[in-house]
Amino acid sequence: MIINMSYWTRVIKNILYVLLLLIGMYIALKLSIFYMPFLVAFIIALMIEPAIKYIMKKTNFTRRTSSIIIFVIVSIILIGSLSWIAITLFSESSSLLQSINDYIDKGYAQIKNLINSFNFDKIKVSNEVLEVIQNSTGDVLENITIWVRNLLTGVINLLTSLPSIAICVGITVVALYFICVDKIYIIDQIEYHLPKMWVKKMGSHLRELIKTLGGYLKAEATLVLISFIISLVGLYILEFMNFNVKYPLLMALFIGFVDALPILGSGSVMIPWAIIASINGDITLGIAIIVLLIIMSIVRQILEPKLVSKNIGVHPIFTLIAMYTGFKIIGIIGLLIGPIVLIIFKNIFASLIDQGVFKTIFDKK
Repeated sequence: MIINMSYWTRVIKNILYVLLLLIGMYIALKLSIFYMPFLVAFIIALMIEPAIKYIMKKTNFTRRTSSIIIFVIVSIILIGSLSWIAITLFSESSSLLQSINDYIDKGYAQIKNLINSFNFDKIKVSNEVLEVIQNSTGDVLENITIWVRNLLTGVINLLTSLPSIAICVGITVVALYFICVDKIYIIDQIEYHLPKMWVKKMGSHLRELIKTLGGYLKAEATLVLISFIISLVGLYILEFMNFNVKYPLLMALFIGFVDALPILGSGSVMIPWAIIASINGDITLGIAIIVLLIIMSIVRQILEPKLVSKNIGVHPIFTLIAMYTGFKIIGIIGLLIGPIVLIIFKNIFASLIDQGVFKTIFDKK
């Protein structure tokens, strides 16, 4: 048997190339988490760059002056918003944590009444099966209680660790200032200290990545922020009008989080909420929530075509797989990070994907 050494050498090189890229991505993700304040500052800098260029164009100010003006405005908005969110979130989380058992007991009673009111005799369900259903319902609610309690406790612990939060916010703000003001100098220094071949390859990858992932994240972040603001304002208006709306900030954050998830949307939270409110006899609240959802959907449908210029080219099934993988690896936040990592993978391995991964590695040429 004759072994084609040149073929297997090429295969091994391709496999090593893919492995090195995967290792590089893993290290990059770990470094991104470790240097999160700088990553956040970089993302904010990308988002406000058009505003800086606009001021430079309209006023003929230098980049430094324009950057300082936008930086001051953004910093005031950012720090003010974070302070209000932290105070309100702490208050609502503490209140919900104290009364969570009452809500779970009410939920269990409602489900039990629903089970008892259903005529199981027609479908000939035994008492043993009914008992299993009730016990399972109790177990599910108990698990939900534990999960919500742990989440709220984590939020409260995070908000009470003020020194570490203040340090992270402070570093982010300072890093944002330097990235905005000294952008050209920072780019020149990076290019000066790296080999030209690295700069060329990294530059092409980064430009493409910023174009696809950056554009996608910017558009989605804008849409989610708009949905969050509409739901927050709407829920506070309903609370002001004496509707039975409690914890508007927590609910708006939860709606915004779910709205950020691909495939899912704000309707997956608000429709069940409206149904539960109607079942409990509060039909006006159910109608109000549906109206709020319709307003959010109309605004999103108007803005989405303008903000999201083109599809990212990832089929929903692969997005769903990425969400599930992220959830299994790092928990709830993985639902958001999974699709983002998928887009990065698609960008880095674009040539392999276009030609067929295994075909490119193992086919004889």
